[in-house]
Amino acid sequence: MVDEKKSEVSGVLVVDKPIGMTSHDVVQIIRKGTNIRRAGHTGTLDPRASGVLVILVGPAVRLSEYVSASDKRYQAVIQLGTSTDTFDADGRVLSTTAVDITEKQFNDVLQSFVGEIEQVPPPYSAVKVKGKKAYEFAREGEEVDLEPRMINVYNLDLLEWAPPEAVIDVYCSSGTYVRSLAHDLGEKLGCGAHLIGLRRTKSGRFTLRDAVPLRKLREAFADNTWTEVLIPAAETLSDWPVIDLTPEELDIVRHGRRIPGVAGIGKMARAISPEGELIGLLEFDAGTNEWQPKKVFTSG
Repeated sequence: MVDEKKSEVSGVLVVDKPIGMTSHDVVQIIRKGTNIRRAGHTGTLDPRASGVLVILVGPAVRLSEYVSASDKRYQAVIQLGTSTDTFDADGRVLSTTAVDITEKQFNDVLQSFVGEIEQVPPPYSAVKVKGKKAYEFAREGEEVDLEPRMINVYNLDLLEWAPPEAVIDVYCSSGTYVRSLAHDLGEKLGCGAHLIGLRRTKSGRFTLRDAVPLRKLREAFADNTWTEVLIPAAETLSDWPVIDLTPEELDIVRHGRRIPGVAGIGKMARAISPEGELIGLLEFDAGTNEWQPKKVFTSG
């Protein structure tokens, strides 16, 4: 039987996902451990990847579209000289080429991917094509033309140069495929490349410092102390401006009605109660100088 008090819990669990598990596996463990069905991640990490996986629990799942759109940071290990059909080490080798590239040549080409660029998702990805996921076509041996998408790569740093391997730091927009970046980098260098290691170090405002190893989280579920590592929903979008509601405004926003605003704060903001709870997400209407509630939360 679901604990009534627990069913009202709302917030974020930031997990350091281990290699070998799917993101859905982690969500299932959290649903079982918290006894709360409403839980979901905000950006898939491949089974081969580890690192920051943000799980929204309870009413906080309604923040998903905003948290999912947050920027990401990764540490990626790329192997030069070999290309695969999946763009990672799980795939079938398509070509093998000798690597005769200097560190400067590698870094020069690497920096050419910084900025707003077009990127084609990997064939083995969850991108939908004609109602099916791209990897379903790929597994059946069918080729599909995946549309390129615009992404932002804010920064690329070469951390370690040990050819044929290179370790890079990737700071990018949501929707960026690091596997595609590795593949495209290899194509541009003329030697081919694929991704052999990936660790997400940041997702939105959450870093590895916020992340709890899954093993420790399981222990917290067993001890019933997991709420101690639950991050309040109000902190989820901490880079957004805050509108501190008066008791009168609190009632107005909870009923989905507008409150007066002032230009210059930002287009979107968090509405916070006098007790520090996240009450809603507001959008500024420049035409009327008012905040319009976009999402309202009854609790958390």
